Amino acid sequence: MSNPANPPAGPTIKLTTVPASMEESAGATQLLKKQLSWYFLLRVIFLTLILGITAVLEARGHRLPSDKLHYPLLFIGGVYLFTIASAVLAARIKEPRRFATLQIIFDILLISTLVFFSGTSHSLFTVAYFPPIIVAGFMLFRRCALLMAAISTITYGAMLLLEFSQYSFDILISAPRPAAGLERLLNLLAINGISFFLVAALATLLAARLSRTEEALSRTTNQFDRLTLLYKQIFDDITTGIITVDQNWVISSFNRAAEKITGYAAGEAVGRRVDRIFPGIKPAEELAATGRAETELVRKDGEQVPVGYSWSRLYSAKPEENNFILSLQDLSRIREMEAKVRQSEKMAAVGEMAAGIAHEFRNPLAAISGSAQLLEQRLRDQPAQEKLLRIISRECDRLEAAVRNFLLFSRPARPKQEWLQLREVINESVALLGQTPTWGPRHRLELDFPGQTRVWADPDQLKQVLLNLLSNACQAMPDGGTISCNASQAWRDGQQVLLIRLRDDGPGLAPAIRRKIFDPYFTTRQDGTGLGLAIVHQIISGHGGGISAESSPGQGTLFVIQLPNGPG
Repeated sequence: MSNPANPPAGPTIKLTTVPASMEESAGATQLLKKQLSWYFLLRVIFLTLILGITAVLEARGHRLPSDKLHYPLLFIGGVYLFTIASAVLAARIKEPRRFATLQIIFDILLISTLVFFSGTSHSLFTVAYFPPIIVAGFMLFRRCALLMAAISTITYGAMLLLEFSQYSFDILISAPRPAAGLERLLNLLAINGISFFLVAALATLLAARLSRTEEALSRTTNQFDRLTLLYKQIFDDITTGIITVDQNWVISSFNRAAEKITGYAAGEAVGRRVDRIFPGIKPAEELAATGRAETELVRKDGEQVPVGYSWSRLYSAKPEENNFILSLQDLSRIREMEAKVRQSEKMAAVGEMAAGIAHEFRNPLAAISGSAQLLEQRLRDQPAQEKLLRIISRECDRLEAAVRNFLLFSRPARPKQEWLQLREVINESVALLGQTPTWGPRHRLELDFPGQTRVWADPDQLKQVLLNLLSNACQAMPDGGTISCNASQAWRDGQQVLLIRLRDDGPGLAPAIRRKIFDPYFTTRQDGTGLGLAIVHQIISGHGGGISAESSPGQGTLFVIQLPNGPG
């Protein structure tokens, strides 16, 4: 019977995807509003300059009466007010394209009014038609530019027609102009109309090319930004330490992996010579033949770390610059794995040989023990001899236990797992431990987990694990103390597991000892075999789990057992 459980549900994140067309439309709207703001500014500047300069020139050249100077000033003031109102409305409108079209049409009508009242065919302001057409080409593209050219041509033709019919009011001109002939007016209409459409076509062409250039530049910029972010992410997240140096061997960049390996922060390393901060690393020239080397790198905290390193050329835009990349790899885990493999190979060979020797020991050991017991019964009236025989029997029992543990370690039994009540297994283990002198009246066990907590394990092997751990905890607290045990469900690597934690109030372990407690034949007790925790580690590994120890001097010791929560 399994105990399935669903993984914990994480927070739900609702992502709203915005279509690309909507993003482009929003971007175009913002761009058009920005262009409108510039257009309003250019409108004021352009008309102010033209009207101001023209009024001054006309007044000086034709001695315009002072009472007519207020017309240009009123016109300029009207343009200012209209522009201010348009700028206020532009920030609130939802369709800036239509608003921009109406603005340009209104500008053409204002220019037509100005041309009409300044002499039409003799007006100096005919060139003022070109800016709105150009702006329409750049802001609203071909159709709108051609539309503005057509409107300009029609309005200019209508004013020439009014001039031909001698319906004209010359406000900025002091003397009346002679009536123009039909042929001249048609020539002006044709020349200016063609000019309007040519300007519209050229503006549209330039706007299209500019738009394509901006799109290409935008794509290139976005691609460059993505590549920059990708490079930064790779540079920061890669597990290999990356250090770049310039031609003077001064460190110019330092990634996170290099910080973790060396213990130096990037701000502490950048700007310093690599051969001074890491004297064990050879320069690139000395590694030309091998390409890769290993050394003991001294970290900032003084600890020596085995690292492998290599140099490579960092190419830049200037060929004369000799920049290099130093790649660092922490070899600590690899060295540990190599040591474990060598230890496993050695233990496998020694175990095969020693298992046979242990079997050979058992028979004479049993004979010695049996003979000692018989002699002890016959020599009860001789206390001195009886004491020696008890020593022989006790040592024979100790050797028998050592041989039994050794055989168990060299030839582990396959676990027969089933669902067990964890509380019952712990109580049975404590009951067995209570029959030994290791457990004393001052020792106390506190259980902190639900009574129905179940574990998928071999009952005999799990009892052996708990007996070893509880016995070690009691031996670490000879004067008594509290052993706390709690259990909880957790997720590790996508699998639900049961975590069992056993903590004692003992003196704790030094880091050098803590790293070796699961090694075979390592012990800190004179009467210990050094196989107890090694067997515990082997049993837990046989169940597909893991065990770890956390301890420091004066803080007690915590053992964490991780077992799969069900058959896998």
